[in-house]
Amino acid sequence: MTDAAIDYAAVFQGLPGMVALLGPDLVYADANEEFLRMSGRTREQVVGRFLFDVFPDNPNDPAATGMRNLETSLRRVLSTGERDTMALQRYDVESTACPGKWEQRYWSPVNAPVLDLDGKVVLLVHRVEEVTELIRARGSSGSGRTRVLEAELYTRARELQEVNERLRSAHAREREVALALQEAMLPTRRQSASHQIAVRYRPAVGSLNVCGDWYDVVDLVGGNRIGVSVGDVVGHGLAAAGVMGQLRSALSATSRVAAGPAEALNVLGRYANVVDGAESATVVTTFVDFDRHTITYSSAGHPPPALVHPDGRVEFLDRATDPPLDARPDPMARPQAETTFSRGSTLVLYTDGLIERRREDIDTGLARLADSLVRHRNTDPEALADAVLLELLPHGGATDDTALIIVRL
Repeated sequence: MTDAAIDYAAVFQGLPGMVALLGPDLVYADANEEFLRMSGRTREQVVGRFLFDVFPDNPNDPAATGMRNLETSLRRVLSTGERDTMALQRYDVESTACPGKWEQRYWSPVNAPVLDLDGKVVLLVHRVEEVTELIRARGSSGSGRTRVLEAELYTRARELQEVNERLRSAHAREREVALALQEAMLPTRRQSASHQIAVRYRPAVGSLNVCGDWYDVVDLVGGNRIGVSVGDVVGHGLAAAGVMGQLRSALSATSRVAAGPAEALNVLGRYANVVDGAESATVVTTFVDFDRHTITYSSAGHPPPALVHPDGRVEFLDRATDPPLDARPDPMARPQAETTFSRGSTLVLYTDGLIERRREDIDTGLARLADSLVRHRNTDPEALADAVLLELLPHGGATDDTALIIVRL
């Protein structure tokens, strides 16, 4: 049977468990038959209504935390795009047969995202398993020891949830420190005052998958020349920020004395061999000569820079690509290529977070980038950078950090 022949709506309704779909606004989009039956609600009472209007906390229990815990979990899934398994919850439900009467209920919830092609959360899958009868059966089955064990189980579940909350808080603090370190190490201003250059760094939203991307601009010795580079370190957080800082500083210094970008990357590759965490890091560097109107470039496994010519033609600089840093044991020089440009052209370097999407060929992302660059090519670099980020990054935020640098030639 092919996918086209499967009635997924019927599959959803027939799932052997309580499952509901929520929009990002926490309004019910759908609920299967088991969910409606076990919750004692009709489809009209659920679908199209706000979650906590349908299932509020028990107003007679000032210690009730079910609604707060559930909302925290769902908001977390929205922001991270990752599944969240909750601890055992007591969440009382008002009886539909006797309004005002609240039934003590226990649930084991799991919340998961449904993502679109851009990685944006478009739906939330809310699956719950009711364990009320199990708790009651164990509590009334006779021995006081059983009741003690059940109480301990519930207490441990709540403690686990509290530990998870503390871990998430620590995760958030580490993310803030890593971003602060990233900001301190990356140049905030263009280093060449005589050229129009725009730089951007956008961290991943709601995750620690940040601080591996970097950019740099250096004035080169001899003539009206600058070196422009971007790179991406495998990993994330404080460790990636530290490695990123070492590689950026090393390339910045090497570029000032190297004969060309290939030599600069060759030296950087040797340095990466002794830097823990630099394995498989990617980088591309370009030497721009404004007097000769040439761009010399070399890439270590990085997406190709884009050169936008004044007539709207986009040239991807992909004729000098080699494996990532620390990926080749031999000391052979890396390849190098050169191209020419006309006055008014635009050079664009970026990291893969700008173009890559799940389940999508990279050529599709490159075509999307080229289209955006062409349509906005007559704007200044600052406006161009903002337009490209707005059009290419998912509206809900990217799942990977992104560096972008634009030079008007």
